[in-house]
Amino acid sequence: MPTWDIFCRVVDNFGDVGVCWRLSRQLANERQQRVRLWIDDVATLARIEPGIDATALEQSSNGVEIRRWTGDSIGGAIPHDVVIEAFACETPLSFVEAMAASERCHAWINLEYLSAERWVEDCHRLPSPHPRLPLVKHFFFPGFTSKSGGLLREDGLLAARERFVADDSARSARWRELGVAFPGKAITASLFAYPNAAALPLLSAWTRGPRPIVCVIPDGIFRDALARVFCDGVPGVGRPASSGALTVVIVPFVPQPDFDRMLWDCDINFVRGEDSFVRAQWAAKPMVWHIYPQGDDAHRPKLEAFVGRYVGAMKVPMREMVVKLFDAWNGQGNIAAAWGDIEPFLGRWTADARQWSDTLATQPDLVTQLEEMVETLL
Repeated sequence: MPTWDIFCRVVDNFGDVGVCWRLSRQLANERQQRVRLWIDDVATLARIEPGIDATALEQSSNGVEIRRWTGDSIGGAIPHDVVIEAFACETPLSFVEAMAASERCHAWINLEYLSAERWVEDCHRLPSPHPRLPLVKHFFFPGFTSKSGGLLREDGLLAARERFVADDSARSARWRELGVAFPGKAITASLFAYPNAAALPLLSAWTRGPRPIVCVIPDGIFRDALARVFCDGVPGVGRPASSGALTVVIVPFVPQPDFDRMLWDCDINFVRGEDSFVRAQWAAKPMVWHIYPQGDDAHRPKLEAFVGRYVGAMKVPMREMVVKLFDAWNGQGNIAAAWGDIEPFLGRWTADARQWSDTLATQPDLVTQLEEMVETLL
């Protein structure tokens, strides 16, 4: 079995580290392979994995060896068979030179950002020879089609989802742990986004809505907006608060399996980045993606490419309403009006979201495709 080095620089907080940690755990636990994760921000990993020491230079967790990565310092480590630089983070030069000097063959892979854009299919698995050393790097693009590298999906994930959503006692216990009664007929939502001007009008619209809404928000997100909505007492961890039809539950950052269950248990999930974005699609529930905003609207083509695929099988007017909500959440439109239009049709959207998730599940998962690629390179 090959051994693996995975390099991760934390740029997008939980998106980068979330993807790298899921990949590392799946390789180590499901494939029983030796994995060494190099990460420059161990503190962020510690927020989503209990037991991680944010100050340690070396440690192990979930079968994964974790090394703090500082600059070009690798402490004389010998490269493993597979070297992955996640999200174009650039493998340290000394490590690259050690690969070139090694007598054994290495698979050197740039695991790229996820995109639904069509050019990804043409670039997936393309080689990139090193300009000076006898090494070739290959690009691996996750994606949504059979011509891409697929999505991270652990063995048994979807079966576990089905067992959980069918277990009312487990779901009720989870809500009690959050300090609220089982929502029953209330709409349940999760809200995880970058700083977003649309947050305040959306939360305000929910307070005035015709149906009760229970919203789960990670600690530290949208504090200013919450302070304006809950003038008499801002909700905090362990302190749910209500205003009109809206109840907000603040939760600490949790291990990834618990985060997955939260998404499974909500009627709609507002997510961001890459890790929560993918997990919301496996939840098979309506989801709205807040893409990382870039200057000059450089993010718009990537957003539009995904939304175009996501709504492709939906019927009019559902397709138009979903596009309108995505646009408004990403700064182009009236979020309150977009929510008001689509809220009565959440049931129909749930059926569409299930069909989308089921279609994605027919494709090989990312780790399976990555292993197949590595086999051809070693």
